[in-house]
Amino acid sequence: MYIKKEWSRKERYRTLLEVNDTEINELKGIVDSCPYRQRFHIQPTTGLLNDPNGFSYYNGEYHLFYQWFPLGPVHGIKHWYHVASKDLVYWRDYGVAIIPTEYFESHGAFSGSGIVKNDRLYLFYTGNTRNSEWTRHSYQCLAIMDRSNRITKNNNPIIKEIPSLYTDNFRDPKVFKEGGKYYCLIGAQKKANNLGTIVLYESNNLLDWNFNGEIKTNFFGNGFMWECPDYIKFDNKGVLIFCPQGLKAKGDNYNNIFQAGYLVGDMINFTNCKFEHGEFYELDRGFDFYAPQTVVCNDGRKVLIGWMGLPEIEYPSDKNGWAHCLTIPRELNLKNNKLTQKPIHELKILRNKKIRQTYILQNEEIIINNFNEKIYEMICTFKRIEGKKVGIKLKKGDTEETLFYYDIQQSKLIFDRGNSGENFATKYGSKRMCNYDGNYLKIHAFVDISSVEIFINDGEEVFTSRIFNSSTSTNINLFAQGYTDVDLKLYTLLS
Repeated sequence: MYIKKEWSRKERYRTLLEVNDTEINELKGIVDSCPYRQRFHIQPTTGLLNDPNGFSYYNGEYHLFYQWFPLGPVHGIKHWYHVASKDLVYWRDYGVAIIPTEYFESHGAFSGSGIVKNDRLYLFYTGNTRNSEWTRHSYQCLAIMDRSNRITKNNNPIIKEIPSLYTDNFRDPKVFKEGGKYYCLIGAQKKANNLGTIVLYESNNLLDWNFNGEIKTNFFGNGFMWECPDYIKFDNKGVLIFCPQGLKAKGDNYNNIFQAGYLVGDMINFTNCKFEHGEFYELDRGFDFYAPQTVVCNDGRKVLIGWMGLPEIEYPSDKNGWAHCLTIPRELNLKNNKLTQKPIHELKILRNKKIRQTYILQNEEIIINNFNEKIYEMICTFKRIEGKKVGIKLKKGDTEETLFYYDIQQSKLIFDRGNSGENFATKYGSKRMCNYDGNYLKIHAFVDISSVEIFINDGEEVFTSRIFNSSTSTNINLFAQGYTDVDLKLYTLLS
C-alpha cells in the first residue's frame, strides 16, 4: 500500500525528468494492484489526473491531453499526458506530452485547448510560475504538434502580461476560430471584488494577441474564480461553459465543492464582448464532475469529456498512489435552451453479451438473476409509474448499495451513495437530486469498477459519481413502492 500524508513543496515540484525509473516502477506496481482501477475509462498510469486539455480532431484521430502529476495522488507540478483515438472509445497511449521545463512554466503546465492550423495542432496552455516569495505569475503559452506527434514549445509566451484589472488567477485558454479571426477565452478573477469572470483576446495568426475585454454577462456575484471556459454554437445560439468556484449551495443546486455549468444565449458579440443569455445550469447532478472540455467531431457533433473528480477532495484510491479518471465521451445537443448529454454511439462497440427482461413490479423488490458483472451498460425504462417510489440498486452487496430512484411524492430524482462503499467527501453530503415529474423514466447507466454515470431520458439530466465498493457487491435490484412496468437491457462490456 502507498501511504504519503504530507508532501513537501520540493516533492510536489519535481518533474518527471527528476525521477528515476525505479521510483516510477515501484509506484506503478502499487497502482496496478489497486482494486479500484477502471476498465474502460481514461485513467493515469500513476499519480493524479485532472482536467482534460487540448481535445482536438487532427490527422485522422481525436487527440486528448490531461493534467498529470506522475508522482502521487496530489496536485503537484502539472505535466500534460497524451492519448489519441480514432473512435473515441479505444485510446492509444502516447505518454507524457509536455514536461514543464521552461521559465514560463516553472511550476506547472496548466490547462488549455487545441486548434488545427496549416496541418499542425496548436496547443495553448497556461504556464504557472512562482517566485521566491511564492507569488504567482501566469503566462499563456503555445506548443505545436506535427503529424508525427512531435511537440515543440514556442520560445516565449504568447500572452506575457495579465491585464491590470485581474489577479494572478488567470488561466485555461480556450482558442477557437470565428469569422476569419481567432479568439481566446481565459478564466479570470477581478481585483476589484475578487469575483470570477472570463476575458476575451483576438488574433489574426494565433501568435499575436490583443485584449478585447471582459465577457459581459448577467451572472454576477457568482464565485471567486471561473475556470476552464469553453464555447460552442448550435445554429444561432451560443453556449458558454465554465466552472465557477465558490458558489453557495442553493437547494438541490451547487452542492459540490466546486461546480461546472453553462449559459445559453445569443452568440457572443466579439466586438463589444456582450453575451445575452438565460440562467446558469449545472452540467452534471452527481458528485464527481468538473473541468469539461468539448471537441467538434469530423462529422459535426459536439462531444464533451470531463474530469471525473474534484479539486481539494481526498479519494479512496489515494492510498494506492493514484487519483481520478475522465468521463466517457458525451454527445451534446441543445433542446429547449438546455444542453442534453448522451453517451456517444461509438460506445456500442464495447457491448458483448446482452440480457433483456421485462417485469411488472407492484410493491416489491427483485434481484436480477444470473448477472454479477462488475462493468456493464444498463438501459432501464420505467413506464406507467404509480405510487411512492421506483428505482434501482446498483453494486448491491450484503451491506452496500448505490441507490437511484424517483421519489414520486417529492417529484425528485435522487442519487444516494451513502452506503456505496468507502465513504469520502461526506462534508458535502451523500445525496444528489433534481426535480422530476412524469410517469415515464429512462435510466441509461455505465458502470465501471469505481464509477457510475447515469443519463436520464436521453441526457436531459446526468449524475456522475465515483463509487468505491467491495468487489463482491455486484448485484442489481429493481424496486417499486407502488406499480410500474419495467423494460431492462443489460450489456456486458469489453475492457
